[in-house]
Amino acid sequence: MAETILVIDEGTTSTRAMLFARDGRCLGSRAEDLTQHYPQPGWVEHDAAEIWAKTARCAQAMVDQAGGADRIAAIGITNQRETIVFWDKTTGEPLAPAIVWQDRRTADLCRILKDRGEEPGVQARTGLLLDPYFSGTKIAWGMANWPQLREAGERLAIGTIESWLVWKLTGGLHVTDATNASRTLLMGLGSGGWSDGLIDLFDAPRDALATIVDCAGSFGETTLFGGRIPVCGLAGDQQAATIGQACLTQGETKATYGTGAFVLSNAGSAPPTSKHRLLSTVLWQLNGRRTYAIEGSVFVAGSVVQWLRDSLGLIAQAGETEALARSVPDNGGVYFVPALTGLGAPWWEPQARGAISGLSLASTRAHVVRAALEAQAHQSHDLKTAFAADGCDWARLRVDGGMVANDWIAQDLADMLALPVERPAFTETTALGAAMLAGVGCGMFADLCQAATAMRGEVRMFEPQLDGNAREARLAGWQAAVKAVAG
Repeated sequence: MAETILVIDEGTTSTRAMLFARDGRCLGSRAEDLTQHYPQPGWVEHDAAEIWAKTARCAQAMVDQAGGADRIAAIGITNQRETIVFWDKTTGEPLAPAIVWQDRRTADLCRILKDRGEEPGVQARTGLLLDPYFSGTKIAWGMANWPQLREAGERLAIGTIESWLVWKLTGGLHVTDATNASRTLLMGLGSGGWSDGLIDLFDAPRDALATIVDCAGSFGETTLFGGRIPVCGLAGDQQAATIGQACLTQGETKATYGTGAFVLSNAGSAPPTSKHRLLSTVLWQLNGRRTYAIEGSVFVAGSVVQWLRDSLGLIAQAGETEALARSVPDNGGVYFVPALTGLGAPWWEPQARGAISGLSLASTRAHVVRAALEAQAHQSHDLKTAFAADGCDWARLRVDGGMVANDWIAQDLADMLALPVERPAFTETTALGAAMLAGVGCGMFADLCQAATAMRGEVRMFEPQLDGNAREARLAGWQAAVKAVAG
């Protein structure tokens, strides 16, 4: 029996394929960068055809490395959530640019709907808030502004990225898993199905939407890589990372620091309700039964490092940031609020803009870079406060993502949150979670607990070390800075 799992991890800035052994070892990886398109301020687009072409190349490379399609037991897919793709069912080609989760073009629409009093009803049905982040407003904008979508009629297909990839892999299967569907503003959180009222609110053509399915199972097969490989695992990237971190019991919490930062806490089998502007979402669905999570979403995390490098030229590569942060004893009074695409939870201010405050003649490049890194712990503390107010405080935090490969950031999180921070030796837990789901879906493992026991490796702990007075002083400075931006 084939015992390797091929994972497609389609992110915001790159797409990659990874090969996993049954014991969780990563046997290979191939990635390609994705082009970011910014046609107007606040707009972010991808070319779905580019996503597919580069994903297919990466996947083929991993199939070749495995020794052929017959060596692969299953494919798992995890993806950037909320990004929406419009394509032609007949040709299988995109009809418009993909609107990325970071895109802010629907801020005015969200404001109109809020002013009409729609948000409480939307939150009650979906667990989400009215924000440009989510797919429903993107669909509404596309249908109103791109005539080719309306002209396509019955040929129009709409889906999140995993839906697009499954369509291309299988030659026409139109499905979406429950985790991605729960991020669209179109799915009832309790029912697990599309809501007629929400579909009408956002002018979404029902026939263009995918069928909602579990996160593990048999979702068709692909024959594109020299043999038949079943597609058996699907989940949005943050849910997949939560699974990869083995947060399988209610209350267990992880944070992923990638392009953005996303904290999810396992909320059990009942849909949770937040009174402090956090999100309720599906964590996974197996055999038609859903497990839920409370989520806090920060829009800018690792992308601020990219911005420091590419737009300001303060660093030549991301790896410089740790040494720069350590080169000064503190932030020198400098605070960086990285609202480069608005503020996410718990503020939800899509039109907020970033700010660097507290500059003086004594401020250096190192202070600005350190302040940018410190912002990750500051934003995480805001989320922790909101989680605690909703009765979901964190006992420890499991972290992953590219940013926390930086030991300084991991320690700063422990210091500012005043709790243990646990980092796995293998930090690509998003892909690992997709591999676990695919392993369950193809019968390699009986359940997620067995998959996590087999595949999750060693961890390192970071314990709080910062003096309490210094911690409170930093948080006070942050609160003043972020309130000036949010206000």
